[in-house]
Amino acid sequence: MSIYQLKPRFQALLRPMVGRLAAAGTTANQVTVAACAISVALGAWLFFAAPGRRAFALVPAWMLLRMAFNAIDGMLAREHGQQSRLGAFLNELTDVLSDAALYAPFALVAPLGGFWVGAFIVAAGLSEFAGALGPSVGASRRYDGPLGKSDRAFVVGVLGLYVALGGPLPAASAWLMPLLTALVAWTTVNRVRRALAEAGATAAPPTLP
Repeated sequence: MSIYQLKPRFQALLRPMVGRLAAAGTTANQVTVAACAISVALGAWLFFAAPGRRAFALVPAWMLLRMAFNAIDGMLAREHGQQSRLGAFLNELTDVLSDAALYAPFALVAPLGGFWVGAFIVAAGLSEFAGALGPSVGASRRYDGPLGKSDRAFVVGVLGLYVALGGPLPAASAWLMPLLTALVAWTTVNRVRRALAEAGATAAPPTLP
């Protein structure tokens, strides 16, 4: 079970607003780029300015809004005839860049550790790469869990809220990032395995009665 499976209900809530945005001339690519720019700006500010723990409350707030942005750009593309080759590239690349920017500030939070936050960022990028490669082998774009993009946004958002509320992370939380990295690695394996199975089922010749 992945949070991604709740996406259709979320989209239904956003559909009236998406219609108004399309009527106003807003494009899917504009929404995609705007979401990435805000993510990078927020992550860079938290990392380089080090404004303090309370500022981490912006992470869960933006994660929720970013999920809305991601849903909106997809709906504009699919439901309002805005699909494009450039949009396909932007959709994948900006997600990976945004994730990296928003996860990086947690390297400053003890005892999470820079190495494991970095490993988590790399693993997250690889999992999205694995999902995007599905069509290259004749499968669909894979969104399998257990720790896909939406699930990671939830976990990182909760962590950001905890940090913002000033609760010191216990020493045992040093294992949190290794655990999350392992779950993302499992996600990558699931996406590759299920893409291959899907492609194999599609290519398999019909069985004789």
